[in-house]
Amino acid sequence: MYQALLTRRYLTSKIMPLLASLAVVLCTAMVLIVWSVMGGFLVKLMNSGRALVGDVVVAWPNTGFAHYDDLIGRFERDPMIAAATPVIETYGLLSLPSGRTEYVVVKGIEPAGYAAVTGYDSTLWWRPLDEPTPKDKDRRDERLDPRLRSVMERAIQNGRSLTRADPATGRPLPAIAMGIEIGDNYRDPTGIYFPLRSHRVRSDGTSEVLDVRPISEGVVKLNVLPLDSRGRVLDMASLTLPIANEFKTGMFEVDNRTVLVPIGPLQERLQMGEALRADGSTSPGGTIVDDQGRERLTRPSISGREPARVTAVFVRATPAVLSSDLRWRVAEIYAGFAADHAGVVPQAPLISVRPDGTREVVPMQGSILVRTWEDLNATFINAVKKETGLVLFIFSFISLTAVFLVLAIFWAMVSEKTKDVGVLRSMGASRTGVAAVWLAYGLAIGVVGSSLGGLLAYAVVTNINAIHDWMGTALKIQIWDPRIYYFTEIPSRVEWDKAVMVMSGGALSSVAGALLPALRAAFLHPVAALRFE
Repeated sequence: MYQALLTRRYLTSKIMPLLASLAVVLCTAMVLIVWSVMGGFLVKLMNSGRALVGDVVVAWPNTGFAHYDDLIGRFERDPMIAAATPVIETYGLLSLPSGRTEYVVVKGIEPAGYAAVTGYDSTLWWRPLDEPTPKDKDRRDERLDPRLRSVMERAIQNGRSLTRADPATGRPLPAIAMGIEIGDNYRDPTGIYFPLRSHRVRSDGTSEVLDVRPISEGVVKLNVLPLDSRGRVLDMASLTLPIANEFKTGMFEVDNRTVLVPIGPLQERLQMGEALRADGSTSPGGTIVDDQGRERLTRPSISGREPARVTAVFVRATPAVLSSDLRWRVAEIYAGFAADHAGVVPQAPLISVRPDGTREVVPMQGSILVRTWEDLNATFINAVKKETGLVLFIFSFISLTAVFLVLAIFWAMVSEKTKDVGVLRSMGASRTGVAAVWLAYGLAIGVVGSSLGGLLAYAVVTNINAIHDWMGTALKIQIWDPRIYYFTEIPSRVEWDKAVMVMSGGALSSVAGALLPALRAAFLHPVAALRFE
């Protein structure tokens, strides 16, 4: 009973313990804010990495594999799979209207199927907006301009279909969607993109202003390198495409290097479409005679048709299915597909069962690649996770100062209250009871400090962008520059399980700091304590 009475008395009558509580407040809030911001950054980064891939990718790079329509049909009949779509991935050289040439990753897609598997539609940048983005206080974004609304509506439709109307005939032509960082755009500190106008010098020495915006009539030239089914290099091929739209995933490496084109024209240029198959023999009368009567070539005997090929199939899981679980299911379905097309498509990976009953996909030499979106971005994601862990360790280590501050304050208070301890001991209080007074005191300080620290962290995290804007306006301090981090706003994510863990740690650290002073008070001799000056 006396423990609660003395704890309340010391807590409300002394100023020094409030300093210890303030240290717990600041340490708890600091760790929670850092964890929320770093966790929000990681979640946003992972969601961005998933935007153009889906959940699982089945890939055979470069040469590709055939009969993909059969594989997609098998996938879409499975209850764990929501959608699947064919993709061709290759590399190319992109010549922009301004004359700049960029090395890019080229993806040939079926727009409707690709949108069903990925978040492609939501990444298209040029679209009509009714409300400005949070940082666009002056409504400078071109997408808000009512005069350009019809143009922006056409741009979003062009991006969704990867087509653009021919100015002369009105016939839809295959078009390209580029990463927002590839094009000639300027990104200001508010995260808004402004198309740049470039100049081109004519042969007579004069210059002209080029409007290279995707909402203009600009075209690009894409050069790709075809390979046959055995991986042999064929002649360079090129496509001239109008610009349909630009997309922004939030991952700079994707937005700065990736272009999307319709799968049909790319498949044709890469010579991956359906074609006649020769068996190596010569058909009767197959000699070709040139205009001078000389035999030049022989016509090969045709044994059938070579099926069309793609380099990957992207798969999306149904809700509540984890990508790790979907991976082995996709590998299992592919195994049946590979058995039915033995010798024509790559072999399936091995599916092993771990001791805990979970299944694992083990790549084999010559087997097709079955990877989740986390696997594809593992290097970047793991780097951010390790950096988050390192930062949290450093801040948690710094937070140990609260333990030593509580220890120092309580040690001084035990010295100050030595006679009080002697009175308690002389009245029959046990060593455990005396120690409990100081431990309860430390726990009370920890609970109060952790609770206030949690509230402070919640207030900061939920208003962190408003606070940052105020710092930029009032103090001219801009810590989070979208041109560097490629997120318009500071990402943050409050996770209550982590908050409870940090707050519990703050309370326990106060108890740990009070432990030595509590033991000192408990083992004071009653007579010596009463005689203390």
